[in-house]
Amino acid sequence: MQLFPARRLHFASTLCSLLLGVVPAVMSQSNTGESKSNYKTSWSGELGIGGEYDTNVTVSEVDLSSGESDYAFTSDFELGAKRQFTESLKASANYSINQSQYSEFSRVDRLTQIAGVNIEKGLGLGGTSTGLSMYYIDSKLSGDGFLELLRISPALSGFISKRWFLRGAYVFSERTIDDRSERDATTHTAEFDAYYFHRGLRSYLNVGARYRDEDTGAPELDFSGVALKMRYIRRFSLLEKRAKAEVAVRYEERDYRSPEPTIDEKRKDDRLRLKLDFEFPLTERISWQAYYSYGDFESNLPRADFVQTIIGTRLQFAW
Repeated sequence: MQLFPARRLHFASTLCSLLLGVVPAVMSQSNTGESKSNYKTSWSGELGIGGEYDTNVTVSEVDLSSGESDYAFTSDFELGAKRQFTESLKASANYSINQSQYSEFSRVDRLTQIAGVNIEKGLGLGGTSTGLSMYYIDSKLSGDGFLELLRISPALSGFISKRWFLRGAYVFSERTIDDRSERDATTHTAEFDAYYFHRGLRSYLNVGARYRDEDTGAPELDFSGVALKMRYIRRFSLLEKRAKAEVAVRYEERDYRSPEPTIDEKRKDDRLRLKLDFEFPLTERISWQAYYSYGDFESNLPRADFVQTIIGTRLQFAW
């Protein structure tokens, strides 16, 4: 794939600037007498294989849906590292690669690579912390270049009580799609999440809201939108093992700013997504997952109006 040097340089320079700011902070705090031996780098990895049934094979980024069903083989790999520099400063980095290979629709076989870093600094105000995350995504279709995305997000979070945790973030992203310059986009997003811990990490509720403003290469694709979400995660005992279940609902409205030429009016989308996820540990490191997702994408643009259901299963090995 022909990568875009400007975007890669932008990502690299931003990362280097961040690291140059972090290293002096780490060194200055280390000089206060903290024992470096207390802080070590930890590594983790994950390997998964599975399969899924898709009732409507789509490429949502370009509003393409086949209206046909197919089976796909899925595989993924992730490697991560975490480092606690001081009592209040920590960082993590991760790299993942995942792919979907369809039985019939091989032209939309997808390979996606994601590289990211995250730095978090405690502020000492009742558990409040600030953070900065950066991700670079490269996605291919059938072996050919398709999508690149750079995402940078500063955030502020903290507990306001024993059970409530709040997080706010701003997200800046740049997206490039090969041979479709009209869909290249710059996006500004404001996010807010609230977590209620009913039984600690064993059972909690997450509700969130997002405002998104996207400017693209074509006026009819510019939009602003509001999204709401609700997730409930519960861990419970099953056959003397700790299983996990999750249910998530997301709703999004998009209002486009200019008329769409093919329908001679402004486009409007309403998107509803439902996801159910179940995970059961088979051994200490191997787990089995099953998931179901349903998407109802309503739009006055016919090609963007469709329904999609995905049912899948996956074996995961983690270390």
